[in-house]
Amino acid sequence: MGAVIIFCRRNSIHSCYDSFGNNVQKNGNFKHRYCTLYKLALSAWVIKPLWSPVVDLLKTKRFWIVFMQLFVGAGLAGVALTIPGSDFFRYTLAFFWLLAFSSATHDIAADGFYMLGLSSHDQAWFVGIRSTFYRIAMITGQGLIVIVAGHLETTSQNISYAWSITFFILAALFLIFCIYHYFILPFPAVDVVRGKEESKNFFKEFALTFVSFFKKKKIGVAIGFLLLYRFAEAQLVKIASPFLLDSREIGGLGLSTEEVGFVYGTVGIIALTLGGILGGLLAAKKGLKYWIWWMVLAINIPDLVYVYLSYALPENFLIVNICVAIEQFGYGIGFTAYMLYMIYISEGESKTAHFALTTGFMALGMMIPGMFSGWIQENIGYQHFFVWVCIATIPAFIITKFVDIDPAFGKKTDNNNK
Repeated sequence: MGAVIIFCRRNSIHSCYDSFGNNVQKNGNFKHRYCTLYKLALSAWVIKPLWSPVVDLLKTKRFWIVFMQLFVGAGLAGVALTIPGSDFFRYTLAFFWLLAFSSATHDIAADGFYMLGLSSHDQAWFVGIRSTFYRIAMITGQGLIVIVAGHLETTSQNISYAWSITFFILAALFLIFCIYHYFILPFPAVDVVRGKEESKNFFKEFALTFVSFFKKKKIGVAIGFLLLYRFAEAQLVKIASPFLLDSREIGGLGLSTEEVGFVYGTVGIIALTLGGILGGLLAAKKGLKYWIWWMVLAINIPDLVYVYLSYALPENFLIVNICVAIEQFGYGIGFTAYMLYMIYISEGESKTAHFALTTGFMALGMMIPGMFSGWIQENIGYQHFFVWVCIATIPAFIITKFVDIDPAFGKKTDNNNK
């Protein structure tokens, strides 16, 4: 049940992005323009703390989860209806923006529901599973959804029809999720609507939420960590799929849509799942502080496989799968540290709103590097771009040096209920 909620969190917007990206790439040379507009849509996750008190004060977290899943399903249906149109780029992009804000609101509610239902130790114990399903949602949009669309494209010989049907399937899936959670989600005793007095002091509570967050110890270093830990990955993740799809004449691997779907949707998910679970088990055994440097290495060093792929351009599909598996496995381990640190700095009063703030910085850390990644790649080519990505891992190592973490946090023996 919890895994399904995590899967729903960002699957909508990422599946929209990657599916539409493939559609655009096959219908015209809009890659740079498209990436920029999409990255602007990601601002919804950056600014979501601005309306997080609304989710906290009005209705329950459970209500917002179910309602937003219904809203996302309706948005996906809108994308499906507009793809076959002649001006599909404009109208589908409008729905993407709507989906971004709906999905961001769902994130706020899901995070609050998760933190209300579990103690701090349980959150640390399950962080590997949580980060795994978070990434699986992204990989599903890049992999499994692409496999379905690629198969429909092959059988129908109609790209618009293929993606339209794919998005109708996604819409139906979110409707099922909505109905499922409406009946299955529990009603935690602490998940209640705020009192009228707190609602009257909305603006005061809103201001205090921000003030208390920015008064945390070494908050500047914490924000720097959130922004720089995935500085290289934020650039790599948006160029990896185009690299696999682009022809060999322009430096890509020339894989088919279905092959890319298999690489990310099957091999990538398996490797990521194993990495995420292993990361969670390690953190629960000896704590985040003990493993932090190993996890920084795990998320960054495997980026070297793309340097190899861009220079060697192997034709052996097995080699491509092995390389992607290595990168995804490392990401699964490394992202565990990131999620745990977000939980760590959110502890205390207003933890739901504070976690929303950390996810805002997380989105900003992905949005800013991603906005210029397409421009860099177009100007220096795939080979030099992936070399640059490896150089871009250096800030993550520098900022980690200054991070202060309680040695007991995340350990299996940590039984406090912060």
